[in-house]
Amino acid sequence: MSGINGRPLGRRTFVLGSAAAAGSAALAGPFAESASAASFGWSDDGSNYVVDTGASLVFKVSKTNGDLTSLVYKGTEYQGYGGKNSHVESGLGTSTVTIAQSGTTILISVTYGTLKHYYAARSGENNVYLWTNKADSSVTATRYIVRVKAGLFLNDEPDSYTYAPTVIESADVFEKSDGQTRAKHYSKLRVMDYNYIGWTTGSVGLWVVRSNHEKASGGPFYRSLLRHQSADGGGLYEILYYGENQTESERYGLQGPYVIALTDGGAPSSSLYAGTLTTSWADSLGISGYVSASGRGRVAGVGISGRDTAYAYTVGLANSAAQYWGSARSSDGYFSIAGVLPGTYTLTVFKGELAVYTGSVTVTAGATTTLNTIAIASSNDPSNASAIWRINNWDGTPSGFKNADLMTYAHPSDVRAASWTGNVVIGSGTETSAFPCYLWKDVNSGIIVYFKLTAAQAAAAHTLRIGVTTAYANGRPQVVVNDTWTSAVPSPPTQPSTRSLTVGSYRGNNNTFTYSVPASAWLTDTSAYNTLKIYVASGSGTTSFLSAGTSIDAIDLLA
Repeated sequence: MSGINGRPLGRRTFVLGSAAAAGSAALAGPFAESASAASFGWSDDGSNYVVDTGASLVFKVSKTNGDLTSLVYKGTEYQGYGGKNSHVESGLGTSTVTIAQSGTTILISVTYGTLKHYYAARSGENNVYLWTNKADSSVTATRYIVRVKAGLFLNDEPDSYTYAPTVIESADVFEKSDGQTRAKHYSKLRVMDYNYIGWTTGSVGLWVVRSNHEKASGGPFYRSLLRHQSADGGGLYEILYYGENQTESERYGLQGPYVIALTDGGAPSSSLYAGTLTTSWADSLGISGYVSASGRGRVAGVGISGRDTAYAYTVGLANSAAQYWGSARSSDGYFSIAGVLPGTYTLTVFKGELAVYTGSVTVTAGATTTLNTIAIASSNDPSNASAIWRINNWDGTPSGFKNADLMTYAHPSDVRAASWTGNVVIGSGTETSAFPCYLWKDVNSGIIVYFKLTAAQAAAAHTLRIGVTTAYANGRPQVVVNDTWTSAVPSPPTQPSTRSLTVGSYRGNNNTFTYSVPASAWLTDTSAYNTLKIYVASGSGTTSFLSAGTSIDAIDLLA
């Protein structure tokens, strides 16, 4: 199993997990019971409900506000840093908290206004199962934070470490003395890229296994904070709704289960992962909004034609109530998405992160909706258009451009970033790697692309296309050709209104800007370089990396 940036796991490290990296070194799966299960049960210490799982885990939940106040594994307390408990948001306040036992399951129910939250324990397991049902906007966001004491897991200063000497942006982005940047936002991962997050010492692992995010927002490519460490301890997050760089309206309803899992140092059991976890034991617990497996359906597609096999394809389902996704098989595009709530969904096929097909599908409880081969029209993939030149390929991401990979886990001012300026020559072989992934009005607006045209090409009008993945403060490209022809300022497309480019996310609403450049704009000397200057236009934003900006997907001049 590998750690951050591919470094091998040492005795103490921080780990982000995927199904591929999970391995088999897990303790306590949902159906494994220990020899000590006879101690399973609960008690009341006056302030908390105390749950003994009958394995190696004892946890406490406040009777006043539903906070998780203690998490003791093999005799060691892991809960708490800075005097804070683990809880929904930053704590719910005075709530109604009840407890009930049904055979080998204990359920604690927390009611705070219209919000309901649940903790469940199973006999013989070192897991805490959690659900959160948010009915409306009375709670601003929805997240659960597991707050872990300092000193129990080595802080190897991953990019989300939030203790550094200099604050450089909004009190949540920091710079170290060596010029590297840190922020809790810098997770690197999209939600579809991980199954669990956490830490291991080699002999103890503490993890949060994510839910299926069916009531979350932002789709499979959404990026949000997952964990952070500071001088006071660490935090592991299950983000169910977060407004930063959000592309969708908030969904309401029951989220879960997500799981706090304690192990002997290995990864959490793969049987806990979203999509594989079955909770038939929870069917009769009376959890508000709970829908059992029998009340759900499945969508399966026999294949997808018209794919570019150099790219991974994802199929997403979304409506106002729920979202799901699944990977298309690389050989033929087959996909299967199970556990879907009944309803009619928009089905989207993504090449990378670029939507290249949309349709509609209806899901029925207890049934599989089978779709015939989905054909992606050639015109739906902009890469299929004949181009005189093209910088990067169209896949809905800035991947391949200068600094693109770094920007998912660092601030643009980071010392590790290559210069954000520098012009590009078509035919140099470095067109993509030399072009910056982001453009800002106050940083590198006016970057120049040099290119030559044949006599026949120079005699005709052409369409220039610039694809963007998101924008900050309504930043959008305006172009000037050969200092003689200037495009109109395009209208800004709908994009998230919060920070994006500086908090590790390029994900927004993909948009293509097109410019009809007349033949009169081109140079007639075929040995001379034409110039394309790309500026960022906007009346919003502030300065530097918080000036109006945009993230680039691809740029091309069509034949």
